[in-house]
Amino acid sequence: MATEENSEETQSTPPLPTPAPEEPYSIFDKRQKALIILIVSTAATFSGFASNIYFPALPTIADDLNISIELVNLTVTSYLIFQGLAPSLWGPVSDVRGRRIAYCCTFLVFLGACVGLGETKNYSTLIVLRCLQSTGSASTIAIGSGVIGDITTRADRGGFMGIFQGGLLVPVAVGPVIGGALAGSLGWRAIFWFLTIYSGVFLVLLIVLLPETLRSIVANGSLTPSNPIGKYPLRVYQKTTQVDWNPEACLREPPARKRIDVTGPFRILISKIAAPIIVFLAIYYAVWQMSITAMSTLFEDRYGLTETQIGLTFIANGAGSMIGTLITGKILDLDYRRVKAKYEAHSAQTDVEASNGLARSATEKEGCFPLEKARLRLVPVFSFVQCMSIILFGWTIQYPDRVHIAVPIVSTFITGWTAVSTQSVVMTYLVDVFSDRSAAASASLNLARCLFAAGGTSFVMPLVNSIGVGLAFTICAIVQAVALLGVAVQWKFAAAWRGETARDKS
Repeated sequence: MATEENSEETQSTPPLPTPAPEEPYSIFDKRQKALIILIVSTAATFSGFASNIYFPALPTIADDLNISIELVNLTVTSYLIFQGLAPSLWGPVSDVRGRRIAYCCTFLVFLGACVGLGETKNYSTLIVLRCLQSTGSASTIAIGSGVIGDITTRADRGGFMGIFQGGLLVPVAVGPVIGGALAGSLGWRAIFWFLTIYSGVFLVLLIVLLPETLRSIVANGSLTPSNPIGKYPLRVYQKTTQVDWNPEACLREPPARKRIDVTGPFRILISKIAAPIIVFLAIYYAVWQMSITAMSTLFEDRYGLTETQIGLTFIANGAGSMIGTLITGKILDLDYRRVKAKYEAHSAQTDVEASNGLARSATEKEGCFPLEKARLRLVPVFSFVQCMSIILFGWTIQYPDRVHIAVPIVSTFITGWTAVSTQSVVMTYLVDVFSDRSAAASASLNLARCLFAAGGTSFVMPLVNSIGVGLAFTICAIVQAVALLGVAVQWKFAAAWRGETARDKS
């Protein structure tokens, strides 16, 4: 009898539902991610090309327009100001309206400015159109950082961010060489016609090949937006991906759309979670840009180089930048995995020893993860080496009759390596902290570093002329050493501040 009752009870109890397989963080496979990273890295080169291709032509532009070198340097300063401000608009737009729309708008602005610069006849037109050109090109870095945040997790983001940073730094190496060759053979206006052709061709390729990745529109890539701009070529990626995903995910409601918040980057910039590390990086970036801006004039005056030769001297800085960020990206991933493995092992042991045997949720574990330790512990090393290389640059170029030109050029290789490695570390850290506002976080960093660099490049030559190259860059290195206090503050207090912010949101 009992057996029959148990049998009936077993038959009447419905089987437990099979849990749905977990959706992948991104439906894009490795091959597709590689293509997306290639596209956004190439897009990011425009900011660097428009800036660095211009440096060897500064003395020529001054002569052609019959103005002083200080006035020409102001076009660099104004470019940097708008390079800092523009992503504060386009970053939030890309975080709400989509990455593709933001890219198309910025490239159209850039293309129009380049056409105008190719026809420039006076200084006022030059400086206005350089500001417009910067407005179009500068945001490609912030938007690209957003795309990487869309398709990568913390565990592999460092490597992808390293590739992205390496790609956007190609112009640091080859831009001045191209600029010097074009200015020396066809005139400085040919630089902007080259950029016009380059940006026009790339805009067509971007429209054809780059899918929409914004997670509030397409989630992990499984949702197909109704907007034609967002729909293609995402549909092609969905059909060809080798990642297993549920096509029925398209039927789910997309996440709530956010409104465009232009003040978002400014709020991140002044928040205590981000301000110390952003100000630190802004100072180091400004000193790096000051050395690059001064190079053209110093190498022409002290060593008598031509435009083409000046362009070649920038190769070392660019090569150091590219190599450094690629290696740093790999180190970031290894560091993150090592720290995460230790944390998870310690966390598991703590859960076992905890009363009632209750394990913490994944959200609690993520909130307690020592992100600063995983991301920032290499920063002091890079900072010390950069300070030494800046001092070496200043004092060796002070005495051109005693020191071979190879020495300051080698110092620019070291400066490029360390400056960009630091930038890659900090940008990856900020994307981790503000993963839901990755483009805005990148824009806030860009705003600070470009405004600091604008200030630095505006007075670097007057400072050099008044107290000498060696002493001027020694002062810069001292300011950099003091700026390390920002890293110390971030390391000690940021984890607690992030916890407070998370509790306030909940």
